[in-house]
Amino acid sequence: MSIRLRDLIRAVRQCKTAAEERTVISKESAALRNAFKNQDTSYRHRNVAKLMFIHMLGYPTHFGQMETLKLIAATGFPEKRIGYLGLMILLDERQEVLMLVTNSLKQDLESRNQHICGLALTALGNICSTEMARDLSPEVERLLGNGSNAYVRKKAALCATRIMRKVPDTIEAYEPLAAALLSDRHHGVLLSGVCLMLEVCEVHPPAVETYRKQVPQLCKILRSLLMSGSTLSGEHDVGGVTDPFLQAKVLRLLKVLGAGNSEASDQMSDILAQVATSTEGNRNAGNAILYEAVQTIMGVEAIGGLRVLAINILGRFLANKDNNIRYVALNTLARVVGVDTQAVQRHRATVVACVKDADVSIRRRALELVYALVNQSNIQALITELLDYLKVCDAEFKPDLTDKICQLVQRFAPEKRWHIDSLLQVMTQPGAVVKEEVVRALIVLISNAPDLHGYSARAFYSALKARPDAGFAL
Repeated sequence: MSIRLRDLIRAVRQCKTAAEERTVISKESAALRNAFKNQDTSYRHRNVAKLMFIHMLGYPTHFGQMETLKLIAATGFPEKRIGYLGLMILLDERQEVLMLVTNSLKQDLESRNQHICGLALTALGNICSTEMARDLSPEVERLLGNGSNAYVRKKAALCATRIMRKVPDTIEAYEPLAAALLSDRHHGVLLSGVCLMLEVCEVHPPAVETYRKQVPQLCKILRSLLMSGSTLSGEHDVGGVTDPFLQAKVLRLLKVLGAGNSEASDQMSDILAQVATSTEGNRNAGNAILYEAVQTIMGVEAIGGLRVLAINILGRFLANKDNNIRYVALNTLARVVGVDTQAVQRHRATVVACVKDADVSIRRRALELVYALVNQSNIQALITELLDYLKVCDAEFKPDLTDKICQLVQRFAPEKRWHIDSLLQVMTQPGAVVKEEVVRALIVLISNAPDLHGYSARAFYSALKARPDAGFAL
């Protein structure tokens, strides 16, 4: 007789070497094979639980796959629970034995016990193959339209997302059902419904036009979440923010629906402004909402004032002590700088300060953003800042910084003398290796400016005299 699961876990933990662990697992696997061969039904659920533990340790468990199917076919909920868990862990959609469970899944989807029905939906949403998705899709559609049980509907909606990926032809059936879930008051149904709508829009882009009619309803949901003392989902508050997961998903769906459509964007502009101004950014949950709000504002046809508000939020992110939040802000600003350059320019000083950050990933993203911000009017001020930092920055960061400075000087230099002076300062910095093409371009520039020959000769002579041991970084 094999040991209990807790005893097996204890025995594995007590092993000092990998060889000892293999011995324990081999002994237990042999006992499990014996039990399966003898059709030991009284401990079948316990044996399958141990089989899952052995599988998670990386040992072969193919000999017990059929036992999971037998547990699923049982009538009791405890056996089915272990059976479906084993099905999701021990099998995957590529295995032919999975087709044998289709009939049991269909029966459980028709069960009056919501928990058994939920188990079947969870398993189907995790490992269903194309054939299973096509065969069982009608059952999922029926459960999705069942307005009496929120527990089953939310699981059916999540299951439908996988079915649509496997069988895109089923989208026509799920498209209206997904929109109908927005009228539900249950948190889980709303969240899964929004996820399903996002999936429909991704798999079938023409559905975006159909779903634009739901923008007022989505705005209403978002407004109710922002209201103080909202009863929609009070139990799902995180850090004082009402249901941040639902808010983030609704904002993401609004971004998809408002992209390229001014009418839908106008309908959501008020609520987007409300989210951006009323959400506190002192907790991660609030920052997540603000980030999604910024993404939505920049992704729809928003008015200029709303865009400025979004970029100001990113500016606040740059002042955050959390490096992850600052990196996200730099990443987003780099993507939106082409949309509203003037608004981003207001945060130029903070971005330049990030170039000097201790975190190398933040330095690199900030440098890319500075490169995008430079223009004819601010080139001299920004290059002065970057040249000052070039003197003290880390050796591994100097090549990138040198390259960016040279590119900016060549592109935006207001006059030839300033161009020569700036590149000369770069070339005299220890460790700042200038590319050959930059040097060639500088030589051509000086050659084509006879009035600067004397000035250039004196400037280069002075630089060599000041640093005779270093020379130029050519």
